[in-house]
Amino acid sequence: MARPISKVAPGWWDYTTLDEKLLADVAKLSVKDLQQLSRPGFQVKLYETREEFYLAEALEYVAAWRKATADNPVGICGPIGPTEQLPLVARIVNALGVKLEHAHFWGMDEWVDAKGKPVPEDHPLSFAKADMELCFGRIDAKLRMPKPNLHFPTGDLAAYSRTYDQVRCLVMQGGQGEVKHWAFNDPLKREGKYKNAPPAPAEYRKLATRVVDLHPMTIIQNARTSGGGQVALVPQQAATVGPVETWKAEKVSIWHAGNHDNPFGQRLTAFMISKRLPDSACPMSLLADHPNVQFNYLRSGIGTCAAEMH
Repeated sequence: MARPISKVAPGWWDYTTLDEKLLADVAKLSVKDLQQLSRPGFQVKLYETREEFYLAEALEYVAAWRKATADNPVGICGPIGPTEQLPLVARIVNALGVKLEHAHFWGMDEWVDAKGKPVPEDHPLSFAKADMELCFGRIDAKLRMPKPNLHFPTGDLAAYSRTYDQVRCLVMQGGQGEVKHWAFNDPLKREGKYKNAPPAPAEYRKLATRVVDLHPMTIIQNARTSGGGQVALVPQQAATVGPVETWKAEKVSIWHAGNHDNPFGQRLTAFMISKRLPDSACPMSLLADHPNVQFNYLRSGIGTCAAEMH
């Protein structure tokens, strides 16, 4: 049978083209059901307070960096969205005196302007700007990692990708967007050879760091969460870390605070990963095939999928 047309962007693939029964079953999942989705290779963890949640996220950075040595440089790949953990990272590094000379950091993604160039750090939505202002610029100068150890997906994207072979990525952190992406691994357009079906999971997983066209849902979300609703401010393309680099990370850690995706989305991807139902129309579900994935939830942000008028 032909798959449904997207309800939000007919020219694209997205999770609204999944089987209706799957979508209906996911909406019924309780918080207890969500907790029981853990299996070997996929763990679901809940936090009771915002303080505990963001502190745990920040500690993933510090724990990874403390393992870095001259003979064994290691790092973490981190998102912009969420960002609340970033000032905490700097505070912990400074308080503990953690020297970062052998530690590395990868930014996950960056906006691309209309000319196909990554936006400069003075762009109001620049992810590199946010990383520097919220975290790395706040670390004491004597503790900071060398500038070459900071890797952002700008300029030579192939060179950025190669750094994942040169340095161990212990953790790739991320949030989850409303289109069910990590980084900007959005669903693809419904055109050409993907007119009738989205790419097979194995095909999508061959995608490395690249410039992508952003799904309309992603543009709207970023205008809402980061641009005060100014859709015109949000670029239509971005450079993003790909599945190729993601599968080189020893662990993928996704943080659901309830701000960037809704109660249904937070359930959908956990269910698809737990039950090993990868589908590139729902890119996060491809992590069903990664050997070490953890979903971290703030309990108060999980919500319910009940109909409620506002």
